[in-house]
Amino acid sequence: MSYNGGRDRFESYLIDRIVMGVLPPHEINRMARVTVTRPDLYESDGSPITGGLRDPHFGAIEPGEVCPVCGNTRENCPGHFGKIDLARPVLIPYYTDYINIVLQATCRQCGRLLIPSEKAEKYRKIYRRLKEKWPRLADNFVKELRKEAAQTMECPYCGARQFRIRYTRPIIFYEERPEGETRLTPLEIRDRLERVRDEDLELLGIDPKRSRPEWMVATVLPVPPLAVRPPITLETGMKSEDDLTHALAEIVRQNLRLKNFLSSNAPETMIEEAWITLQYVVAAYIDNELPNVYPLTQKRVRTLKTLAQRLKGKEGRLRGNLSGKRVDFSSRTVISPDPYISVNEVGVPVDIAKILTVPMRVTPYNLEEARRYVLNGPYKWPGATFVYKARSGRKIDLRYHRNYKQMAESLEVGDIVERHLIDGDIVLFNRQPSLHRMSILAHKVRVMPYKTFRLNPLVCPPYNADFDGDEMNLHVMRSEEARAEAEELLLVERHIKTPRYGGPIIGGRQDYVSGAYLLTVKNRFLTEKEVVRLLAAAGYKGELPEPAILAPKKLWTGKQLVSLFLPKDLNYTGKAKINSGPLSCDSIDCFHDSYIAIYEGKLLMGVFDKSAIGAEQPNNVLHVIALEYGDSKARELLDTMYRMFIRMLDMRGLTISLSDVDIPPEAREKIKELVEEAKKEIAEMIKEFEEGKLEPIPGRSLQETLELKIINRLQKLLKDAGQIATSYMDPFNDVFIMAKTGARGSDVNITQMVAMLGQQTVRGKRVWRGFRKRTLAHFKPNDLSPEARGFVKGNFRYGLRPTEVFFHAAGGREGLVDTAVKTSQSGYMQRRLMNAEQDLYTAYDGTVRDLYGQIVQFKFGEDGADPMMTYHGKAVDVDRLIERFGVIKEASK
Repeated sequence: MSYNGGRDRFESYLIDRIVMGVLPPHEINRMARVTVTRPDLYESDGSPITGGLRDPHFGAIEPGEVCPVCGNTRENCPGHFGKIDLARPVLIPYYTDYINIVLQATCRQCGRLLIPSEKAEKYRKIYRRLKEKWPRLADNFVKELRKEAAQTMECPYCGARQFRIRYTRPIIFYEERPEGETRLTPLEIRDRLERVRDEDLELLGIDPKRSRPEWMVATVLPVPPLAVRPPITLETGMKSEDDLTHALAEIVRQNLRLKNFLSSNAPETMIEEAWITLQYVVAAYIDNELPNVYPLTQKRVRTLKTLAQRLKGKEGRLRGNLSGKRVDFSSRTVISPDPYISVNEVGVPVDIAKILTVPMRVTPYNLEEARRYVLNGPYKWPGATFVYKARSGRKIDLRYHRNYKQMAESLEVGDIVERHLIDGDIVLFNRQPSLHRMSILAHKVRVMPYKTFRLNPLVCPPYNADFDGDEMNLHVMRSEEARAEAEELLLVERHIKTPRYGGPIIGGRQDYVSGAYLLTVKNRFLTEKEVVRLLAAAGYKGELPEPAILAPKKLWTGKQLVSLFLPKDLNYTGKAKINSGPLSCDSIDCFHDSYIAIYEGKLLMGVFDKSAIGAEQPNNVLHVIALEYGDSKARELLDTMYRMFIRMLDMRGLTISLSDVDIPPEAREKIKELVEEAKKEIAEMIKEFEEGKLEPIPGRSLQETLELKIINRLQKLLKDAGQIATSYMDPFNDVFIMAKTGARGSDVNITQMVAMLGQQTVRGKRVWRGFRKRTLAHFKPNDLSPEARGFVKGNFRYGLRPTEVFFHAAGGREGLVDTAVKTSQSGYMQRRLMNAEQDLYTAYDGTVRDLYGQIVQFKFGEDGADPMMTYHGKAVDVDRLIERFGVIKEASK
């Protein structure tokens, strides 16, 4: 940003580029305000030592302290750098990769690049041209050039013989001389780097103006200001120093030790050992997790967090303090369900509502309301915690101000009252991990008793929440603008439809689906008392509809009650979830009640199950209403009709007993016959395989062919056994209802309970690991039969054999391991994708652009359609338009 005084406005400019460089020693000397010579911090009287790491010249950090350098107090003092003059040069980790490149590619004697001058000049012209037009190609060109130079074993300028350099990360260099391998000292390395010419460095991809290689070998170390490493005062009054200060103190200590050895002409071995120690201490100060470097610790117990640890990783500056951070005005507790609050609401415990506050500016219109809050004080809800007086600028804490009446009477227009959370306040609600946009939504507060946040179960899918101990975070916004934005953009009802594929992400699951089916099934007739209970749960305030049956007593159907809440001009047809197998229908002429027909807001036929009112079911009744009648109408449906489904379940009950999964002996006998038949076929396959007569599948070996054929045959057996078992079960028992309506479970679950578990697989293959040549000691070696390789013919109703339990556990374990592994992998992959795409945005002209304004897509999504507003990806659904505005002739008859 730049300020143009002549035109009284700010002008914004794009940053063209950021150039990084190495801090040179003369720059460190110039900016240093103190030279650290002593490792101690305080004198005996508690004052900071001059020339120590707490020298006042590092900047003011205590209240009221004045900086001796700039004359400012701690609020305005920017902090000042110091320096440590090193007794001998040391290598800086992370720079050593570049040092290695320069040492490999330049002459050990004259410092010239190991490429003849004519060739070097030609390369220089090519490099400059590439750098100007194609920077990436220039980088690749430099890499090839470095390789060429490193392979030259005689200097083309001075004729000196070159030796191989062996670099051991992070800071050790060896030279392979004829007399043996010799370690290069930082002093030798610095001397070599000083001899390298600027024009040669350019060809190595190093900018000599900003990054001379000898600057990468430190002779002076910058010491950061105290503001970067402030001490903290403990409850005992003792000061606890920052980790960086402890690390720097160790550097000063080792530096003094080396200086003393040098000045006292100590033996060379002692000097060498002290120099290496200083080298390692400086390396650990840069990064305390380097390989082959002993980490710095405090009292040999706690590893210090040094510069690299401050920046990198989840707890570092970027991710821990900038991308995400701990914040004030937030709360966290366990969530529990409440199906009778609105989907837009969140139940907030009174104790939390008293602590989280909202700033309320006093106006002539809310003066009396503000006084009521102040009169209640901080401990009675709804009350107030603080009052900011506009005239004096004072902040009054009502926890320590007992005369609430006097404070309430002194309120004036312009004062700010920090009042408690009250019903209707808008807040943000979040569940971690936040994996998509709907992981944080705006809710309206409803203050309630007890200790948990209350959440409508319908809102669980976007958060991926359940009530087995999940905790969630609540954030209170501090400004009117933020609250207005949250209400307009983030309110739950605005996110009933997901931007991923357009279907409703908020909708019925589990109990809602079972209740909806039980209410709308065609044999459901309700007495007046039951109707009143259901409609009361939904908050219905209109007249009762005419009963469907008048004699011998008045009875209503569930379809009539559902129709009361549907839009009066809604026309809709579609298949229910139960529309499969023997209950399938493709048109309105359906005897099984599995084809939904709504005409002018009346449910004429079909049941409401997952396909009609379920979450994540595109083009269902809920989706159509949200698209065509607006989000508020869909939310109204969720807050009324869906409560009726839950109440229906309360009244009727839904449970499972052993009798639900019982089948008669003849069914079990039929399943047994199927198993024997399959075993015979598999035995034939194994015989053909052993005799070499089995015909291989193209691209597969004989062994793979046999395994595939066995698995396919056993899958068919499982399916056939399931069909026999379910054909003998009561289609109206609760297990069936849950599986068929999509509330919970599937046909496979029923099959495993009633018929058999089937083949257990590990990594898509039959179980093969275990003992030598067999899976378990119960089987013969090289046994390829189904039972020996993980086939389970038992079921959960009648029990499993020990070997079957083992195979089932082996198959189940794979799922648990997969879940654990995939969670971390997918989390990291998502993080990379988000970082790659975070700067893309849709501009006001409809184009998708990047950070620099360059066009990525001429139209968002290539069609300009918002996925959230589509019929499962279709921007316009012609069939739906005809159905909506046309006449369903069959239904009107």
